[in-house]
Amino acid sequence: MKIIGFNTIYIQAKKWQQKSTIGRPEIQKFYGALGGQRAHKGVFITTGNFTAEARTYAHQSDKKIILIDGKELTQLMMEYHIGCKVKSTFTVKELDANYFEN
Repeated sequence: MKIIGFNTIYIQAKKWQQKSTIGRPEIQKFYGALGGQRAHKGVFITTGNFTAEARTYAHQSDKKIILIDGKELTQLMMEYHIGCKVKSTFTVKELDANYFEN
């Protein structure tokens, strides 16, 4: 049975030190793992950073590999409210002049 429009996406997440860099060899291993599963798409998530060589390799790969580093992961977590909570909120009000007419 073939389902049109659905693909399997493989994800690898690694917790590294914030100042750690993930190089091309790690991305090559991930690429190989995708091939072993006959997958064409993957997401590599880390709390560290990627080297320029790792980014270039992922970008030029014949498989779609998305790299998410610690900074982008933090932004995504804040945007989608994952692992964080609202510390404070405030409301700014403005008078509605139309309310007072007539």
